[in-house]
Amino acid sequence: MTSSATGTRIGAPTRTDGGVGTDASRPDGTLKVTGEFAYGSDLWMDDMLWGVTLRSPHPHARIRSLDIGAALAVPGVYAVLTADDVPGALRYGLEFADQPVLAKDVVLYQGEPVALVAADHPETARRAAARIVVDYAVLEPVTDARAALGHGEHGPAETLHPEPTPVMELSREAAVLRPHGNLIRHLKVRKGDVETARAQAHVVVSGEYEVGMQDQAFLGPESGLAVPAEDGGVDLYVSTQWLHVDQQQVCRALGLPPEKVRLTLAGVGGAFGGREDLSMHVHACMLAMHTGKPVKMSYNREESFFGHVHRHPARLHYDHGFAADGQLLFVEARIWLDGGAYASSSAAVVGNAGLMGIGPYVVPNVRMDCWGAYTNNPPCGAMRGFGAVQAAFAYESQMDKGAAALGIDPVEVRVRNAMEEGSVAPTGQVVDSAAPVAELLRRLQSMPMPAPAGDDLRDVPGGVSNTTHGEGVRRGVGWAVGYKNIGFSEGFDDSSTARVRLEVVGGEPTVTVHTAAAEVGQGLVTVQQQIARTELGIDRVVVAPADTAVGSGGSTSASRQTYVTGGAVQEACRRVRSAVLARAGRDDWEEVLDDLTALLGDDPVEETVTWRHRPTEAVDPETGQGDAHVQYAFAAHRAVVDVDVELGLVKVVEMACAQDVGLAVNPLAVLGQIHGGSAQGMGLAVMEEVVVTDGQIRNPSFTDYLIPTILDMPPMQVEVLELPDPHAPYGLRGVGEPPTVSSGPAVLAAIRDATGRFLTRVPVRPDDVVGLPHG
Repeated sequence: MTSSATGTRIGAPTRTDGGVGTDASRPDGTLKVTGEFAYGSDLWMDDMLWGVTLRSPHPHARIRSLDIGAALAVPGVYAVLTADDVPGALRYGLEFADQPVLAKDVVLYQGEPVALVAADHPETARRAAARIVVDYAVLEPVTDARAALGHGEHGPAETLHPEPTPVMELSREAAVLRPHGNLIRHLKVRKGDVETARAQAHVVVSGEYEVGMQDQAFLGPESGLAVPAEDGGVDLYVSTQWLHVDQQQVCRALGLPPEKVRLTLAGVGGAFGGREDLSMHVHACMLAMHTGKPVKMSYNREESFFGHVHRHPARLHYDHGFAADGQLLFVEARIWLDGGAYASSSAAVVGNAGLMGIGPYVVPNVRMDCWGAYTNNPPCGAMRGFGAVQAAFAYESQMDKGAAALGIDPVEVRVRNAMEEGSVAPTGQVVDSAAPVAELLRRLQSMPMPAPAGDDLRDVPGGVSNTTHGEGVRRGVGWAVGYKNIGFSEGFDDSSTARVRLEVVGGEPTVTVHTAAAEVGQGLVTVQQQIARTELGIDRVVVAPADTAVGSGGSTSASRQTYVTGGAVQEACRRVRSAVLARAGRDDWEEVLDDLTALLGDDPVEETVTWRHRPTEAVDPETGQGDAHVQYAFAAHRAVVDVDVELGLVKVVEMACAQDVGLAVNPLAVLGQIHGGSAQGMGLAVMEEVVVTDGQIRNPSFTDYLIPTILDMPPMQVEVLELPDPHAPYGLRGVGEPPTVSSGPAVLAAIRDATGRFLTRVPVRPDDVVGLPHG
């Protein structure tokens, strides 16, 4: 990594061992690489039962009858539950209560839960579930988002959700109209006069684009253990991203108050948005409370494809108008996102896709419409990049198309339109911290290009299998830049609570940090330790298990945890320091550190802080204007590919990335985030797709759903800029999502450059590139 800073760090700490700004080691790192880490699927209790779920084989059907008698007769079965056994509200949801705990009258997607079984062995439970008899009246599925909204050729489709649904208490979309009919949300952005600008444009380029459904492909399928408690409540140990919003939904379904539903984070094998929604949470709790025994549920990989949301497939239409010198005059766009059967976080994804949908460019005239639709396809929700990814494939393709029409270098046309600090976004919001779009692109240009392919057949696509000697291979180079909002936006009260305790343990000063923020593999436990070490100067820092015994940490999503939970830990540590100084009657912390053990004695100091970033606001529903975001983060990629235009094979030779992170809290972890995010963007460009036909998933396995392996991932040159955001703790900027936004479009651009064909759909398939002009 090359780390460059062209500004002054804000509130920069001293880079002490294990503190902020150092490559602090992860306490879970060794356990994970040696296979000793305990994931949610490793949970175990004596005398526990195993729970399984019976799911609908149909994407749309009415339930005429359901007979559980044969299942109950299986020896070893303790319970068989249906919708009639749900003790509280039948419906829950991440933001809108539109999803049934168990389907009662109708199923709206293939894999929808219909019944539950608990038995003394998982195979017994599965055999019993297979004996449940469900009589379905199969209905025609609604599978096209545009048709669902009446935007297609055949008029409006059947209404899947005829009644408006309640907004959940912790919804990010409290200011948004409730979903109704087949519409989840329609976002409008209106700025300037598009029609006048269209008439003035020297060049207008148009494009229709399509993005397929992507899976988060996290390690460790959904799993958890529910334990009935003596107080009539339940303790749930579960792999998740957002403990308190899970608790809210479980309480609703069980009809219990929060003090009787206690959640503790189990070991998580990655998330990327796929664990924001409930999976087995309520089901395990219902079975545990019904049987009076602990119940473990753990999905296999195939069930996991049906048990969590995916990235929204998208259709996108864009018109870009340029002046003769390459300046953007207007952008007019329409985006349709397929939300699947239930809303999940679709309303927020629509917000991101629409509000980020023009790209990191200054555009005086904008007309954007973005819709999220209900269909009978699998539910879609959060995934890394959260709406910005789909839009970037389209707007970056448009920038390349405009550059070609104008005869301008594709990097140059981006630089001429690049946002910078002080620019005004399409929402009217002023970008009030570093926005180094042009600098990121220039730094990519200055990086050396990879060497041409040599004579070794292993270096060319298809060479390892000896299917080619490279005669049809063409090289291409592509560029892309993207941006992403950090944290929750549009007026959501985004906060995190941290409790910090300073005490003497075993004769040594010890800091304990307790939050409900979920560690999902991104290194948050380490970040909390680094902040505590920096603020208090004490090496021994323990991070308590995340649970609902402390205030909410919010979701581990939106690249927000280091910013928001980090801010909470920082402030709690500072209050602990102030309290100790007051007790000592001093004002020099270094002096107090020398006497800390005697000063604390048996009387620890503890502070709890709920920390918020500066407020955002809901955008105007008719114009999309408003200060919707707290922070923007920017990344740019250059991709180099070799494409065999005779075989349709693609090899990504290199991806180079430049990204601004404000301050690298853990530089090595930052590199990991950039590499990982780039891999997921590349995967969507060339191989990853959940194939859905008539509402049915055709490839629910890692045999048929392909993700990049170590052999597919190319070398990366990475340059990290540290341009501080004056509004953020330590000046930091969220890191995890921006590389996913720009990496895929760069790969697509490189494939177009190699083949001579303006490809418009991702992932690119072999038959998209075979026999194409190349020259």
